[in-house]
Amino acid sequence: MSFNIAIDGPAGAGKSTIARSLARSLGFIYVDTGAMYRAMAYYFLKNRIDPENKSGIEDACADVDITITYENGEQQVLLNGENITSQLRKESVGNMASVTSALPAVRIKLTQLQKKLAASTDVVMDGRDIGTAVLPDAQMKIYLTAGTAVRAKRRYEELKAQGIDKSLESIEKDIRNRDYRDMHRDISPLCQAEDAVLVDTSDMDIETVLNTIRRIYEEKKRS
Repeated sequence: MSFNIAIDGPAGAGKSTIARSLARSLGFIYVDTGAMYRAMAYYFLKNRIDPENKSGIEDACADVDITITYENGEQQVLLNGENITSQLRKESVGNMASVTSALPAVRIKLTQLQKKLAASTDVVMDGRDIGTAVLPDAQMKIYLTAGTAVRAKRRYEELKAQGIDKSLESIEKDIRNRDYRDMHRDISPLCQAEDAVLVDTSDMDIETVLNTIRRIYEEKKRS
């Protein structure tokens, strides 16, 4: 039987960084569900599909194939055979993903793919509703969070390193707006699963967070 680890939390909490490192250290497969939703959002943006156009969204979902592969140990996201990994961290893509991830057609398609993978493989999967909707029976659930100002500063430094100039104030505003949308959407809103362990990373470095979660994993395996 496969062992599933679900990591949920708001934007900028460090889910992807932690989940990727945790999977590598445990020998699990890392499934970045956020990247899958961003890939779908990128497709909508590229093809100028308005998220309010429900029939257009449904038709597009039928035409989209999203595959996650690994190259030299790094995750690559393929959209209909095209590697779009470098496009996924754009703010426009992230904002579109926050809106369209709540749409039933989008969630149904991607959730089916995610469940199928987790049923046969040891995975670390991160997102907004993994422990509550995608993998409700996961043997281990983590809710990773951090203060809004901390998350905004992390995103600011990330964009700055990429040569992208955006004010800290506008980034924090975007994060607050995304938090509100994610937590108040009708379908699978962001929330902490009842059996998830809360880990606040505001005052932790990456190694401390990883050690904390690995200890939780070892306790789960022993129990």
